[in-house]
Amino acid sequence: MKQIDILIIGAGISGAVLAERYASIGKKVLIIEKRNHIAGNCYDYIDKNGILVSKYGAHLFHTNEELVWKYVNIFSQWYPWEHKVIAHVDNKMVPVPVNITTVNRLFGSNITTEDEMKGWLNENRTPIENPKNGEEAVLNKIGPILYDKMFKHYTKKQWDKFPIELDASVLERIPVRTNYDDRYFSDTYQALPKGGYTQLFENILKHHNIDILLETDYFDVKDQYSGYEKLFYTGPVDRFFEFKHSLTEKLEYRSINFVSETVDAPFFQENSVVNYPGMEVDFTRIIEYKHFGNQISDKTTIVREFTVDEGEPYYPVPNPRNEMIYSQYKTEADKLLDVHFVGRLANYKYFNMDQAFKNALDLFSELETEITQKTAV
Repeated sequence: MKQIDILIIGAGISGAVLAERYASIGKKVLIIEKRNHIAGNCYDYIDKNGILVSKYGAHLFHTNEELVWKYVNIFSQWYPWEHKVIAHVDNKMVPVPVNITTVNRLFGSNITTEDEMKGWLNENRTPIENPKNGEEAVLNKIGPILYDKMFKHYTKKQWDKFPIELDASVLERIPVRTNYDDRYFSDTYQALPKGGYTQLFENILKHHNIDILLETDYFDVKDQYSGYEKLFYTGPVDRFFEFKHSLTEKLEYRSINFVSETVDAPFFQENSVVNYPGMEVDFTRIIEYKHFGNQISDKTTIVREFTVDEGEPYYPVPNPRNEMIYSQYKTEADKLLDVHFVGRLANYKYFNMDQAFKNALDLFSELETEITQKTAV
């Protein structure tokens, strides 16, 4: 068996970055990935219509972190992409996040200035100091009317919980604009990789010190590996501990069913992403990938997203109950030497893409600094 210094479970963002960093300092790295591809949920490919599509939903890169931006640019060229989302509300298409145009279209108002928009929000919002849950977070920002039209039922479809059942942090992330800015993000760097995310990951992992074992469940082969310096685990934290604390109270995750359809027309919708926050349909959004990168094809591919309880875990469900269960696992994890839990599922925490990159880069830096300090002593 080949020498293994670093064993990594999962070939998504966290696993790939740590593999590259350790390989770059001469460590022999093995990645074990249960899927048949690298890149985790960022995986994309060219479909039968010749369109670059993402298998697990649209991934939009945005960051204010100079460190992260410089790192990803080592491995791919990028083109600017300022992501925009519209929502189908009251048979109208309105921008998300809420801005002046959203309010004017929904209510027939004639707001033209930031001061007027601030005034509208102040008249309609329900001031709540230190919101305790998702509902209070949204009411504090935009008030009950927009909450009901755009967020209450969308959240229920996405999480199978109403906002009042979720931590305030889940919906506090939703931006609200007092101008006409209809960009979903306002970060300094907003871009997509030329050639897609899979090629980005191929370049990150293109190192002679990295071996990758695909279509292999770590838990089926873990007894075959020993003697490594460190193990990095990026999967669901409760599975690592064999659901020790989940006999009666299992950690909750949300999954997504992606239903793809070919439409025999140049385009299906006016925008790459259209949200459906109402209860008239049971999917959350439709993504038309052809819009990304101005792709050309006679037909188009659309994907409806249905969020469900069962299936591949994508999102932790942050609420007090789950946080309590996770804290028990974290106590167990902190006892393990040279085993590190990293990423959205392992840390039971929602990370944006850039946060996942930074988290992995920071962890590598922190661990290597500790080794250097110990050696110096």
